[in-house]
Amino acid sequence: QVQLAESGGGSVQAGGSLRLSCAASGRTLSSYAMGWFRQAPGKEREFVAALTWKPGSTRYADSVKGRFTISTDNAKNTVYLQMNNLKPEDTAVYYCAARFGIVLTSSYSYEYWGQGTQVTVSS
Repeated sequence: QVQLAESGGGSVQAGGSLRLSCAASGRTLSSYAMGWFRQAPGKEREFVAALTWKPGSTRYADSVKGRFTISTDNAKNTVYLQMNNLKPEDTAVYYCAARFGIVLTSSYSYEYWGQGTQVTVSS
């Protein structure tokens, strides 16, 4: 089992920044991929960014490229999502997820999920 706990959400104005954190525990994660997804009211959960614990594979949704950065602190077993130049359309509940193996962008491919953290961006 892998346990994931997100933190760092909040409310900001458009153009602002937030950093989300996802603390992972429960297993050796070196063979896992970690992803960030988001879900706005009335919409399906969508892929935001993902990477592997071992450096080499990182992917971003087109909508966040150049604004969001995913990274890890292996010593802390923590994954971060640095979000800059936030837009109102970034408003959603953000979820951290984990899967064994390579980076994929489908939420159905991820086995473990955190509880989510709310991000609200006002115009």
